[in-house]
Amino acid sequence: MSNIDELPELPPMVRESHLVQPPRKPTGRLGMSTLQDYNDLYKKSLDDPGAYWVSVGDELEWMSGWPPDPAMTGNLEEGFQYFPGAYGNASINCVDRHAARSPGRTAIQWIGEDGSERLWTYPELLEQTARFAQALSEMGIKKGDVVAIFLPNLPETFAAVQACYRIGAIYNIIFSGFSPQALADRIEDTGAKVVVTADETYRRGNVIPLKKNLDSVLPKLPTIEHVVVVRRTGNTDVPMSPPRDIYWDDLLSKTTSLADPVAMEANEPAFIIYTSGTSAKPKGLVHSGLGFLVGAYHNTKMALDLCDSDMYWCTADTGWLTFPIFELVGATAMGATMLAYEGALDFPSPDRFYEIVERFQVNKVFTAPTLLRMLARYGTHWLDKHDVSRLELISLVGEPLDAKTWHWTHDNIGNGQLEINNTYGQSETGSAWTSSIVGVTPAKPGSCGQALPGHGYVILDNDNNPAPRGQVGFLALDKPFPTLFRDIWRDHDRYRTQYFTRLGPSLYDTADAALEDNDGHVWVVGRVDGVINVAAHRLSTMEMESALLSAPGVAEAAVIGVPDDTKGQVPVGFVTLASGKDGTISEADLAQRLVDSIGPIARPKQIYLLSVMPKTRSGKIVRRLLAELVTDGRATGDTTGLEDPEVLDRLKAELTGQN
Repeated sequence: MSNIDELPELPPMVRESHLVQPPRKPTGRLGMSTLQDYNDLYKKSLDDPGAYWVSVGDELEWMSGWPPDPAMTGNLEEGFQYFPGAYGNASINCVDRHAARSPGRTAIQWIGEDGSERLWTYPELLEQTARFAQALSEMGIKKGDVVAIFLPNLPETFAAVQACYRIGAIYNIIFSGFSPQALADRIEDTGAKVVVTADETYRRGNVIPLKKNLDSVLPKLPTIEHVVVVRRTGNTDVPMSPPRDIYWDDLLSKTTSLADPVAMEANEPAFIIYTSGTSAKPKGLVHSGLGFLVGAYHNTKMALDLCDSDMYWCTADTGWLTFPIFELVGATAMGATMLAYEGALDFPSPDRFYEIVERFQVNKVFTAPTLLRMLARYGTHWLDKHDVSRLELISLVGEPLDAKTWHWTHDNIGNGQLEINNTYGQSETGSAWTSSIVGVTPAKPGSCGQALPGHGYVILDNDNNPAPRGQVGFLALDKPFPTLFRDIWRDHDRYRTQYFTRLGPSLYDTADAALEDNDGHVWVVGRVDGVINVAAHRLSTMEMESALLSAPGVAEAAVIGVPDDTKGQVPVGFVTLASGKDGTISEADLAQRLVDSIGPIARPKQIYLLSVMPKTRSGKIVRRLLAELVTDGRATGDTTGLEDPEVLDRLKAELTGQN
């Protein structure tokens, strides 16, 4: 185990936490009623993972080759396949079967930040999906071609994703808050032929010009043949360039037939989602279609236990994998009635979340701890204005949930009757694989619950041996499961090197530090690489450093994440300038460069202009010491490896003077 960041100490909240039993009895829909039932099923699932996942797939519809024999082939070291030779289509399971069985059921209740509302039933979602799938086919899009989806949370986003599944196109959802350059980087990497976007969208009362942002980079994206534009604001001044550009409604009105779903083998790629890594270049994670469907259905079922009477709201943005797992695919596969919201959750007033929950009688929510911290920061004043008594479950993912926020939410929003399910997963895992099972397993304030059936893991110490319970170690997955990503787009060597090298070729390296406590709960306590979580969005410090280094006059750059009461973490940047460049660039200019390069989510808390960086003898910037100086005011860790230990006093003075 070499070149690994130091593991964090055992957090106090682990020692202080306690089990909290579910406030409601099991519904019986999950096949488990007690913790012992879970323990028995978990053990059985790991004894034969293939058989377990086939039992999950039995609840879905397949075209041919089901049940598969064998259920799984290969392993993490050599590559794996689930359900080889089985054929089906995700859109059948997410749309068609619910439209046939429950034609009156609402699929999507959409709310715009400006107060606009729309409602689609499952038959309406099917009609939009199948018609757009046909339109894509008539544009020449075939199985394996890439479609970029640069949309906010709109009903058309659901239809666009399901249309790609329907014809076997590979979709890449791109966060609508990304800068034009970040958008261009992702489209260029995938070689997408079609982009689906909107004319504009709203965020905190501002108009975000999505089409204009796309137009600014299209000249350097020669693979794009068509741009489909959803009319969100209806602004007639938005430039359109026929025949390349066409409005969604105009396209569908001239498409006279509906596409049938094509048969897809269970392991064929279905989508690419980009996530930040420890290098400047974001990586495109490749997920299978039907494997992801089975796992997302399973994950949503266990973490939410949705039923016909639920009004369910996933607050995530469609550009982050939480939304595909728990709404676009997982919840639609369950036939849920879903709420989709366009804007900020505290705009135009801090009680926007409570207002929506009350008005639409939302009873189950999937969100990020960031939201709960924000609500707690505002206090109970805004909560007292609304009746949210129907709310019975909040499930979470994105970053660690502190016990203080857990208890505030439990005591105030739920009056002691709210089930809080804090989960953990990654874009790579395609699921939040540690979780409470709703109504069955107890929670622990701050923990990520227990591994769901079908998911095996190990926690290793510095010598690559299993860490004892209560000891922080390196979290790894030791068994493949259907939603685990299959590759990095066009970069298999990076896939193997980044995820299957440090801990050995047979273990997936999460790059997270974790522990298992005496009750079997998993606690993820920090990253061991250069990725930070900002409001549940994983951002690469290397990508941010590259943006800072691109500024004229910048000689060195370092970015760290520091704790933030609302967002979990926020970036802080450190820059040294080339000789003679003092006064030529400001902290504000550098902060804006991060926003322009990556998006508003990367706006730093502060940029520090320094005269020197703390470095090892080999020239590596010791970011840990910068973090300690900013957060604690002193360097508390090992400084023996510094090239010049005396720089610490100088740095302390410079950082103090800029605070």
